[in-house]
Amino acid sequence: MSTKKGLSFPLIIIAIVLGATIFKQFDFKTFKFESPAMAVIYILTFIMTVYFLFKNNKEKQE
Repeated sequence: MSTKKGLSFPLIIIAIVLGATIFKQFDFKTFKFESPAMAVIYILTFIMTVYFLFKNNKEKQE
């Protein structure tokens, strides 16, 4: 029997919040961020969160 677990709930919440924040910070008229330094931090954190989310899910399936 295999014990499959779903995606990590806290990581999903973090990814959703960071994605929404990045979306709100971006100005589509000028194609720039309101604060570029914070945008870099948000994007890096978002990428790391998504990476760990799918890395943990892949390890649990094996």
